[in-house]
Amino acid sequence: MKTTDTPPSSVEPVEDRPRVTKTKSAPEKVKSSEGGVLNAFSHGILIIWAIMVVLPLLWAVMTSFKDDDSIFSSPWSLPNKLHFENWSRAWSQAHMSDYFGNTLIVVGFSLVGTLVLGSMAAYVLARFDFPGNRFIYYLFVGGMSFPVMLALVPLFYVLNNMRLLNTLPGLILVYIAYSLPFTVFFLTSFFRTLPTSIAEAAFVDGASHTRTFFQIMLPMAKPGLVSVGIFNFLGQWNQYMLPTVLNTDPDKKVLSQGLVELATSQGYKGDWSGLFAGLVMAMLPVLAAYIIFQRQVVQGLTAGALK
Repeated sequence: MKTTDTPPSSVEPVEDRPRVTKTKSAPEKVKSSEGGVLNAFSHGILIIWAIMVVLPLLWAVMTSFKDDDSIFSSPWSLPNKLHFENWSRAWSQAHMSDYFGNTLIVVGFSLVGTLVLGSMAAYVLARFDFPGNRFIYYLFVGGMSFPVMLALVPLFYVLNNMRLLNTLPGLILVYIAYSLPFTVFFLTSFFRTLPTSIAEAAFVDGASHTRTFFQIMLPMAKPGLVSVGIFNFLGQWNQYMLPTVLNTDPDKKVLSQGLVELATSQGYKGDWSGLFAGLVMAMLPVLAAYIIFQRQVVQGLTAGALK
């Protein structure tokens, strides 16, 4: 009987093969460790920054419910009793209600005027090419770097000649002019990121430039409008220098002037508990606006930065 010897197979069985495990190289390990250290450091900085911002706000709210003796004797302790009369006293006796109403009128009308005029100017500068386009744009950009202190004396005489000195309409116009440069600068870059095909389709359907802007482009720019509106609201709500010079009528003072009036009305025997209550009153609308629109603010900033 003839037998044949079969040569051993050169292919090893699968189970006998040595398993190759991938190990991270030294540069990858170094990069991962550096990334972890960087993340821990950045999160630590953010936590410290949050504590520095939140603690003064909480302390002001806590102090607004104390009496004057507790504010000086135990400034860091919780109030043993909630003194709601501080708020009522600041609202009625310190005329914070009048200051609050004047501020709402001035900031409300100036904010609407700034957004309407600024969005129209930014849309034209971003979408239309005409002689002097860049020159006008850089004029608005230059207005951002112009110190407002240098314009106080000319503004005083201009409003006085127009018979708008110590009036709410005059202050509204000044607020609009003060906020327009930043608004135009911000919205111009935002309108450039919007697609042109939608506007062209509207023109093909017979829409005018006005209808295309107000019914199509302006709703698309809502994130940018909300973002720049929040920034303008913060600046106009906390404005002190302009109303101090241009609005000296006691019946037409705004909230920032009212807080100073409340702090200095009684000299060294100032109503500190009422002052902190008024301070929290002035602070709450700003916090509420930012908390409500914080997502739109982030969307507007990121959308305006990317093209």
